Amino acid sequence: MAINKVIVIGNLGANPEVRALPSGQNVANFSLATTERFTDRNGAKRERTDWHRIVAFGRLADTCERFLSKGRQVYVEGRLSTRQYEAKDGSGKRYRTEIVARQLRLLGNRANSNASKAQASDDIPF
Repeated sequence: MAINKVIVIGNLGANPEVRALPSGQNVANFSLATTERFTDRNGAKRERTDWHRIVAFGRLADTCERFLSKGRQVYVEGRLSTRQYEAKDGSGKRYRTEIVARQLRLLGNRANSNASKAQASDDIPF
């Protein structure tokens, strides 16, 4: 038995790039940042950010194009895929590991979360 499943929650580093494949199907590519916060051995607070390449096909790519933008927080579920390609300068083979998205959920946006909290508190009915 084998399982290839990845779940990440993070923020988009840029707007998704969407293009059409020769088959007519759309493909979306975007990067997602996940940040881990921890305390090191000396007691100093640290954080480490990892960047993940995400690729989505078909209707999911269309959804990415319509609803995702830089900074947006999203849940992505999919599988890891590593592909090989030839370097443009002819210097040899290169490898790229990406998450092929199967499911995407839009979550709160960090940039707007403070604004929406403030707006909600301004809506007092008296």
